[in-house]
Amino acid sequence: MTSHENEDERVVQVLAQLASSGHRITNPRRHIVAALVAAGGHMTAEEVAVAVQAHDPSVHLATVYRTLETLERSGVVIHIHLGHGRAIYHLADSSHYHLYCQVCGSVQEIPQAALDNLFATVARSYDFEPSLGHFAILGTCGHCMARSGSKGRNSGGTSPESIA
Repeated sequence: MTSHENEDERVVQVLAQLASSGHRITNPRRHIVAALVAAGGHMTAEEVAVAVQAHDPSVHLATVYRTLETLERSGVVIHIHLGHGRAIYHLADSSHYHLYCQVCGSVQEIPQAALDNLFATVARSYDFEPSLGHFAILGTCGHCMARSGSKGRNSGGTSPESIA
């Protein structure tokens, strides 16, 4: 099976999930899901709109935002916030957290299980259950630390205008 066939199959699966939650499958929804599947990662609403408008110029940014909200309520899409920047969206097909470098803007995914022990310790020691669902863990990536000569300390850089 080619990668295009895999993408098409994934779009059909996501749209079926959306339909099973009682939502209509409209052309803008189909294009937005296809854009997210094709990206294979994180996209801002504006990036989704650009990808969708390449296929259907009549789909406005407001429609993209409303559709992303509907997809999120249906459990198809997740949004996260990277520091003070715009929200990014991705399909909700894997449980993971995001590490956001405040210096270069790179985003790394880490499995949810990587933080299970930390969250269990916080819950046990502080009677508090942390939830990072919509937020990234901010810091400095290894590449930026190496460039600055830092040995694992957050250099507290600024957020870039665009995300990687």
